[in-house]
Amino acid sequence: MSVESVQTALGTEHAALWTYGMVSAFLDDQAAAVSEGANLHRARRDTTERWLRDHGAVPNPPAAAYLPPSPVSDAPSALAALVAVEQDTCAAWRGVLERTDEAGLRASALEALTTAAVRATRWRKAAGTTPASITLPGVASG
Repeated sequence: MSVESVQTALGTEHAALWTYGMVSAFLDDQAAAVSEGANLHRARRDTTERWLRDHGAVPNPPAAAYLPPSPVSDAPSALAALVAVEQDTCAAWRGVLERTDEAGLRASALEALTTAAVRATRWRKAAGTTPASITLPGVASG
């Protein structure tokens, strides 16, 4: 059902906002990019919450805190956290694409997936990770 997958995507937007706030303490030299990423996730969160309300659902609230996949204690670990949260966002929005035929929602989900994939690539590049871009963002590699 679309509402469930949109709620899941909303959860990744909440986690992304929290993560961007946390890593800002470690990425002074990337402050503008961190701020831009946070602002884009905030806008996506707001749009997603509106979509849920418009479809009769109550948006799930954010958690009090989120656990990154690895501890964040310096710039490299902060960049890794940003890559991870963008990958999670890609996967969630891909899940929305797979579960709806609604044109407006599909367009929004595709935009969210694409912009998260671009941000993940930028953070991989900043971290010196190769390859910086991956095929099929949002699909688990195996």
